[in-house]
Formats: sequence, C-alpha cells, structure tokens
Amino acid sequence: MKAQRTVLVSGASIAGPAVAFWLQRYGFAVTVVEKSTGLRGGGYPIDVRGTALEVAHRMGILPQLQEANIETQRLTFLDPDGSEVASVHPQTVVGGVEGRDVEVPRGALAEILNGATRDEVEYVFDDSIEVLAEHEHGVDVTFRSGAQRSFDLVLGADGLHSRTRELIFGPEEQYHRYLGYCFAGFTMPNKFGLSQEGVIWNSPGRAAALYAVKGSDELHGFLVVARPEPPYDVLRVPEAQRDLVARTFADDGWEIPTLVAAMRDADDLFFDTVSQIHLPRWSSGRVGLVGDAAHAPSFLTGQGSSIALVGAYMLAGALATHGDHTVAFAAYENDTRGFVELNQAQVDAGDAALFPVTAEALARRNNGLRGLTALPPDTGRPAHTALTLPDPHLTPVTSGVAADVSEM
Repeated sequence: MKAQRTVLVSGASIAGPAVAFWLQRYGFAVTVVEKSTGLRGGGYPIDVRGTALEVAHRMGILPQLQEANIETQRLTFLDPDGSEVASVHPQTVVGGVEGRDVEVPRGALAEILNGATRDEVEYVFDDSIEVLAEHEHGVDVTFRSGAQRSFDLVLGADGLHSRTRELIFGPEEQYHRYLGYCFAGFTMPNKFGLSQEGVIWNSPGRAAALYAVKGSDELHGFLVVARPEPPYDVLRVPEAQRDLVARTFADDGWEIPTLVAAMRDADDLFFDTVSQIHLPRWSSGRVGLVGDAAHAPSFLTGQGSSIALVGAYMLAGALATHGDHTVAFAAYENDTRGFVELNQAQVDAGDAALFPVTAEALARRNNGLRGLTALPPDTGRPAHTALTLPDPHLTPVTSGVAADVSEM
C-alpha cells in the first residue's frame, strides 16, 4: 500500500472544506488551517445554482441546503425619495431558477461543509501559513504560531485577499481587477417589518440594500459606493471605513440615516472593494489555488460560492486522477477555466445593474425593471450550467484501497 499523500488547505469557508471533502474521500490525508478562531457564522445570503447543485448532490448535502433555503420572495427597488420603482421576483434579476436553486446564509453553508468533513479532516483554527518552502519531495510550511510541518501539496482556498496566492505569485494588486465599487455590510435590527424580501434603494453612484432572511429577527444591511479608484488606504482601518461611507451618504433621505447609524454601531462590519481576481495560472509547483483565491468573480455575478464548489470538485478529481501534481493542476485548470471566465463575465448582467453610477443609467435600469414579469424564469443563465461534471474518481491513486463515491 502506498503512503497517503498529505495536503494542507488554507481556508475553512467554502472552497476549502469542499476540496477537503473530496480529497479525503479519494484517500488523501487533509489538514485545513483557518486564521479565524472558529467557523465564521452569519454572513449575507449566497446562492448555489447551476452546476454547483450537482456538486452538492454528489456530496450528499443538497437536502441540508434545501432545508436552509431562505426563500426570498421579492426584491423591491426604490427611488432616492423612497418611492417604489418596481417589485420583482429575485430570480428575474439574478438569473436563477425558482424551486431548483437555493439561497442560504453564508455561515449556514460553511457549517454544512464543516459538518460533512470534520470527522475525517484535521482542522487547525487560529493559525495561518506564514512561509512556504517547496522542495523536490514536498512543501515545508511555517505557520504564524511558529509550528512547522511538511506536506506533499498545499492548496490556497483563503479568499479574495489570499495569503497563499501572495506567497507564490506576489502582491494582490497585480491580479486584482477593481470593478468600481466598495461596500459596507453589517447586520441591524429589523425595524422595517420586512419578511423574506429585499429592498434596494438607489441614487446615482450610491445604493443601500436591506435583506430579511427567513427565521431571523435581524436584517443584512449594505451600503454601496461607486468610486473610480479603490480606497486601499482605508481597507484596514475600520473607523476610516465608517467615515468614508457616512460622508458619502450624508445628504441622502429615505431611511439612509438609520442605515448609516446602524453601520456606525455594528460590531460585525465587513468592508471591502468589489473586485475580481484574474491570474495567468492557478498553480505553481506543488501549490494550487481554488475558489476566490484563484478566480474571485465578485458578488455582482452571484456566482462566487457556486464556482467555489465546482472548482473544488474539479481540483480534487484532477489530483485523484493524476499521480503527478503538475499534470493534475494543468488538467484542473484546462477543464475549469472556461467555466470560470464565462461566469466572471456575468458581472455586466443582473446584479451589476443593481448599482447604476449615472442618472441616465439609473433611469434605463428602472425602465427595464418595470418591464420585468413578477414570475420567476423557467431556465437560468447558460453560464451557470456551462460545465458538465466528470464522474467522481473511484479509486484513489494515493493508496491501495478503493474509495467508491459513485453513490453520493
């Protein structure tokens, strides 16, 4: 029997546990390291649709996702004065399919993935990769804690601002494509009587959104600002972030002052740019990338988590199929890149229209919304199902024990 190949995965959100799930079933010994002290709960709603639903089915977690589905019923769009522009079914905007796609809190998906892996996968929280030293037989890893370990392979699933990517490819700015917005996300009490719905307020170059999730007495609030240049100077300074957003919305009416005050008081503020990652390749030597670390599409596409699930499946399958990691990484990228880039290109459809920058663009968007039917579409966007999954790899190349996952 061959020795198990060892893999270190950085990141315990979506892509990391997903790739760990498949790797351990293919016979790899997997360790997941996460810089947070535990799983990150909460988070804004995310969608799982298209090809990703088949991945979830093969993992056996689709029933849990369906149970956690928050079933948003409508999106209502408002003018700067708070008057209603249109109320539409959410799937008409995001290109989803009612009754098939699922929308769950990000934390719920993370918890489901963790539950599916924690008995077989080693999780190390409150630590992170500090140094990678690759050699002929593996990668020596020095962690922030000072611990040192060696692995056959290292996979970066550590998000848009990936430390793993920085270590192997250099500073993020080289691969970061800023899409013209920054945003503040936070939770706040539901004082508006909203239920299973979203409300989106727009003024040229500014937007506010409130999402009421089924089963929660809190709202997810978002304040979105169009800026020609990314505000890098405030990305690590929470008070400066709050000040920037508050100044931008200082003269606006409707319930904007209430949202700004809630943002000021929030203890879960998340601020970032709206961006994509475009890399010339997704691996170097024994280190590979998956999910947002490799190819963040931005929330404007609504496809970040779905692409992460699909990419994790494709990467693990390639590593299980090919004994040579160089061949495996090349196959993973060759088979997956087209699907990723097609979905990254969706940035100009659907959700992107939520945040027009000029008065003319806002008027065009509003006219388009008024023409939408209140009924959900029967089919989703072709990009969401543009990749046909290969069958699961049945016999791991890492040991002499077959692992049949065809029944999942």
